Amino acid sequence: MYYASKRRGEDGIAAIIDFLLSNARLVLGVGGAAVLGIATLAVKKLIERAGRPPDDEKPDKKMTDSWEELGLVSASPKLLRKGIEGVVMKQITAATKKADLSQPPPPQKSEAEANPRRKRADLCVLTFAERLQQYYRTRVCLSADEVSRAKQRALDIATEIHAFLRSKHADMPLGEMTLGGSLLDDLQVVKADHACLLVPLQLEPSLWTPIAGEDTFLGHPQYCMLRRENLEYFPRGRSYWDRHLLGGYLSSRLVAEQLGKSIMESMNWPSLSGTLECEVRPVLGSSALKLEIRGLSERNLSEEEQLFISVLPTVRLGEMTLTAQPEITGSFDYVWYQSLYTSETARLASLDQSGGGSEVRRKCLKTLKAACRNCPALHKLTGAQLSNVILHMSEKESDWSESAFADRFQQAITEMIGYLEMGVLPSYFKPAVNLLQGFTEDDIDEMGFMLYCAVSEPEILLI
Repeated sequence: MYYASKRRGEDGIAAIIDFLLSNARLVLGVGGAAVLGIATLAVKKLIERAGRPPDDEKPDKKMTDSWEELGLVSASPKLLRKGIEGVVMKQITAATKKADLSQPPPPQKSEAEANPRRKRADLCVLTFAERLQQYYRTRVCLSADEVSRAKQRALDIATEIHAFLRSKHADMPLGEMTLGGSLLDDLQVVKADHACLLVPLQLEPSLWTPIAGEDTFLGHPQYCMLRRENLEYFPRGRSYWDRHLLGGYLSSRLVAEQLGKSIMESMNWPSLSGTLECEVRPVLGSSALKLEIRGLSERNLSEEEQLFISVLPTVRLGEMTLTAQPEITGSFDYVWYQSLYTSETARLASLDQSGGGSEVRRKCLKTLKAACRNCPALHKLTGAQLSNVILHMSEKESDWSESAFADRFQQAITEMIGYLEMGVLPSYFKPAVNLLQGFTEDDIDEMGFMLYCAVSEPEILLI
């Protein structure tokens, strides 16, 4: 682009304005681009007025124009107000300071006077890489004590549930209950507030066959089914789980309902709360099996810690791990969800280990998760999408050293924008699965806009 004809002080902001306008339609669509144009017009008008001599127009006219431009920003719709308002106001302030050519230049200070101030300023100003490291240490990572307390409470709950099911349903073939999820894999960020309790169902391999999602009439790669086999030789009743058959297939809904009635309704949680020294209560009104635990923080007795535990009936047959999650599979009563979380987490750990043990991939994933969790416009982006972005990046990017942490973080933002523009983020292990399928057009526009702003101002994700 050619900027030789522009006044001093406009070059930097003009480049930003032209870049935003030329690419806005890719992320925001026609309506969003028009709104962005209104805000950009306000910036341009202010730059033009700031470069005029003071006698160009009357003072009251200047004041009117200023309020009109600010009104353009404040009257914009929700999408604009959430992301661009802060960026535009910041650029207005910077442009005013830069383009006020009517004022005489300040007197030059000697080198001896300027050096001490410059040194003090250098100590206060951090580069983006330094700010990112600081954000990771102070906002992303959890303390060992907090993680230990959350794990212990989850294990206490698991012990109580296991003992109750053994006494009430002695004939129910269950394996040893274990904790799972990001809390166990050191991938949880901001707060240690959720965990998964895996309840493994023991199925006879000769009587049950998993049907891959691609081979079912649904055609969804992660919606699998469990078919009862050999009914002519081993009639119904031979397996404990035959009581949950639905059309020849094991029903995830019926299994979840039985465990839900036992765990959520039959267990005496008020009595157990006194024994466990924390308040435990089922989360009602949800199709998911979830418990809420509240307890006082050991560091601050006036502060309450909250932990949610999701109870997941799990089936492992061969290389497939299937879970009963009606909140995901919806009204398909005989469908089991194939979780890829374990494979994705193991792959990330393996890549980091083979790269010298720097763990930058996991570090980048945790930082992205924290940034999205703390940003209202991005809170719908979870580890499922972000971990797959990192895995796809690992296929084409070789430098995952500690010094490249900031570069990989910014690259992940750019990659995510590209997937949002296409509306498709393929799963690393099952490319036929689109991880953006559950998002609406408004969701994608809002997330894309915020990430688009973060390309030029990545610090806005570290607030």
